Parts: sequence; structure tokens; C-alpha cells
Amino acid sequence: MRILCTNDDGVHATGLAVLEKIARAFSDDVWVIAPEQEQSGASRALTLTAPIRVRAAGEKRFAIAGTPTDCVLLGVEHLIEGAKPDLVLSGVNRGQNMAEDVTFSGTIAGAMQGMQLGIPSIALSQARGLRGAEAAIPWETAETYGAGVVGQLLKHGWPKDVVMNVNFPDVAPDEVRAVEMTFQGARDHQVVYADKREDLRGGSYYWLGFRGQRSEPPEGSDLRAVYEGRISVTPLHVDLTHRQTIHDLKGVLGGAAPKGPE
Repeated sequence: MRILCTNDDGVHATGLAVLEKIARAFSDDVWVIAPEQEQSGASRALTLTAPIRVRAAGEKRFAIAGTPTDCVLLGVEHLIEGAKPDLVLSGVNRGQNMAEDVTFSGTIAGAMQGMQLGIPSIALSQARGLRGAEAAIPWETAETYGAGVVGQLLKHGWPKDVVMNVNFPDVAPDEVRAVEMTFQGARDHQVVYADKREDLRGGSYYWLGFRGQRSEPPEGSDLRAVYEGRISVTPLHVDLTHRQTIHDLKGVLGGAAPKGPE
């Protein structure tokens, strides 16, 4: 099996080293192609207005001056010698990617690009901050259970147009309660905020961040599972169509095109 590993935290990230260990449980043919610099929040961005530099960082290892999507695209089409990968693993992200986070996430974007190139793809994230801002990130949890979860997914398979999104809870390995198939949840508050600050010359600037406040998610959601110490596995796909609204508005926007307000 040939595996491509990528992430959005950068080629030197701790989570990428954990991901490599997970990948090597299945194969020695592991390629690492990751951003030179952190690309958190890049979502599915493509670098279209600047050249993309590639730096060889070891055997089967490259650092890319671009986004996770760039990394997977260049890796599959140009950098990986011979056959294309059989699996794309993206992560392990430094922090959870759940609910609306999935639309921001460069980690999930890397997996989405693999899926669109016809390769089974899994995004993996290690939750943090749920035990308090000062608590250490329990990377050992993702390392302990990552290969087992990936192995079960590979054994049973999933649709070609789906990306599997795995979130490990912010607990020690021996405190993990279970693994659960979940749906994408939604928080009941605004998760991203802008903090206005002042530089040493009196100029204003802003720093974007995430609020650590918990929501009250329903049972079966990715949020609820991780809050309660379970590993969340959520199938995601690119199609964002809300089909009920199509049905509801067909009688309004069906037929002749309107030329102005009525």
C-alpha cells in the first residue's frame, strides 16, 4: 500500500510525526508532502497567483510553499514516483475539526483533494483545550487508536465521494470511552472571534481565534461524542446542496426567469 501523508500545521508539526507512525502500521511506502509553513484555516484554497516552491526534505518527503490542497495535488500529479497513492491521510491536526470547523479546516481540505483525485482519504484531528487551555495535548491518544480506526475503515470501505473525518477526544488513551459514527454537528454560538490589539507604534491590528466555550450538541453529533470522551468518525462529502430548499422553492423559481422585483 502506498500512502500520502499531509497536514495543515506544517511539515515540522508534532501531529504529522504521529500521522507517519499511524501510516507505517500499514506500509513502508509512505510519502510525506506537507506545507512549509502552517496553513491552519486555509480550507480548500489553491495557490493560483504565485509560484509554488517545493523543497526536498528527505527520502519521500517534501515541503511545499502552499496549501494542503496544493500539497496533495502536486504530490499525486508530480512528486510521487510511479503509481499514485492508495490512501491519503491528513493530520493529525493540532485541535478538533468538528461542526462548522470542517469548512475552515485545511486538514479536511487535504483529504477532500485526495478524494477528488479518486483516492480514499481520511482526515484525523486530536482535540485539545477541552480540559482547559493549559492542559497538554494528548497526542498519545491519536497515536494509540489511530491505526485501529484507520484499519477498520479500510477493512469495510466507504463511498468514493466521501471523506472520513476522525476526531480523537481530549483525554488520555485509557480514558477513551468508545468510538462512534457521528453526524456533523452545529454549535449554538459563534465560534470564531476577532481580538483587536495595538502594536508598539500605536497602530491597531486584529488576531482571529476560536472561543473555547462548549455548546449543547445533540446525541449522535461529532461534538457530543468528543465532549464525552469518545472517538468521533464522521463521513463528509463535497455536495453542499440543501435538497429540501430545492423542493420548497421550485414553485417560486421554476419556469420563466424573473426580470425584476414583483
